[in-house]
Amino acid sequence: MGRPFYPDSGVPDSDTLEPVAGIFEPAPEPPLLLQRRGTDEFHPAPDSHEQRRARAVVDGIAPDAARRAALPLAHYLSGRLGTAASLMALNAAWEGSGDGEGAFYDVAPEAAHDPVAAEDSLGGAELVVDVQTHYVAQERATAPAAAAILAFIRQVAPERWASLPGAAALSMAEFLRCVYLQSETAVAVLTSAPGEGEHNILTNAEIAGTRELLERLGGDGRLLHHAIVHPNLAGELEAMEALRDRYQPVGWKVYTLYANREGAGWRLDDEASGIPFLQRSRELGVRRVCAHKGLSQLAPTGSPDDVGPAAAAFPDLDFLIYHSGYEVPVGDLEEGPYQASAAPAGTDRLVASLLRSGVGPGANVYAELGSTWYLLARRPREAAHVLGKLLRAVGEDNVLWGTDSVWYGSPQPLIDAFRAFRIPASYCDRYGYPALTPRVKEKILGLNAARVYGIDPARARRVARSDDLAWVRAALDETRTTGTPRWVGE
Repeated sequence: MGRPFYPDSGVPDSDTLEPVAGIFEPAPEPPLLLQRRGTDEFHPAPDSHEQRRARAVVDGIAPDAARRAALPLAHYLSGRLGTAASLMALNAAWEGSGDGEGAFYDVAPEAAHDPVAAEDSLGGAELVVDVQTHYVAQERATAPAAAAILAFIRQVAPERWASLPGAAALSMAEFLRCVYLQSETAVAVLTSAPGEGEHNILTNAEIAGTRELLERLGGDGRLLHHAIVHPNLAGELEAMEALRDRYQPVGWKVYTLYANREGAGWRLDDEASGIPFLQRSRELGVRRVCAHKGLSQLAPTGSPDDVGPAAAAFPDLDFLIYHSGYEVPVGDLEEGPYQASAAPAGTDRLVASLLRSGVGPGANVYAELGSTWYLLARRPREAAHVLGKLLRAVGEDNVLWGTDSVWYGSPQPLIDAFRAFRIPASYCDRYGYPALTPRVKEKILGLNAARVYGIDPARARRVARSDDLAWVRAALDETRTTGTPRWVGE
């Protein structure tokens, strides 16, 4: 596998095995898949009964497994062995909910303490293209004006902020470390939240400047970027040509739930904002429209109900539906199989919209999994239904891998969990879901995004294999002296 992708993986030096006397050591966090985390877009979902059971299983086996692996407990829990243990615990917690064996994750029992078995169960050679990554500009994260952004993040993710040094946990340094040094991500797409100018976590100039910096220093093709557009705000449609020419984004990122001065969001198919925006995209030759849909606390304009009509009306544009319309579950409620007679919710809204508009699998709509997979991975029964529904609705060539990093730290546990996941055969038989075969996983983890974003898979693999990552150190050195990168000349 080459360099270790997990933080602190491998056997540590002997002097790190014992705590230093007199220094307080906080209790180590559980594996990522069993943590309750939120982002700027959603509050952490409460633990279900099964999730509490899985956490108890890991708490029980981790100390002995860590000793057997000669690792401090914190290193064990944050590494691949901890991921394997959490997947085994999730299988046990949901036993009887799958195909009679409860094995939503295909992971060997010894993978919880044996690095070779963990590599066999969770390792892989797929091209990984992460189409949704973030970081927070340090200048605004550390300035007094950042209080609103950071207070909101602390509110929705208090557990994360309890032991981390404030804004540093979401910095460009953390972005580079988590995405490139501690995961198998070959290519990432940098995007941002909604927000005008300096009120956003990253401006368009900073997003593009980050890509320019990495390219200039040698991160050849490792980062692509969006430009953020708010079609319901005055002057934004007129500015799109300058955004295209100056920053050369690979696509537009839009948030239909973002309110204008009158407090109103917009729809992809409305006459006031959506249709003019899509027409302008067509005129400018930027065919990738990346729309945040879902994770909206059920805001009306956060629904993907408008995706089908827009995609049918603009077949020459590609609609990348970020989060796939998924909403954070409430309590023990979860998505099940699609039911046409029920009021659609979550990803069913996307499925229903595509069906009504006659937009079938392999068409111009793509379902993206950023944060969606993080939330689903600890609810594997729901994960089987959501992935199965999306594969049926958009096709195996149109599901895209994304993680929403750096919100969750290194995305490697999410990659490993996806590799091990399977849709039970009984679900495939009963609901008509396609099997999540190794070839389908290879497409989702990278090949689909490579196609839609114009990435040469062979080149991306070659660059990632031969990359000595010296550009990461150079990027960190430069940003320490000049601050958050901005587009040249701005």
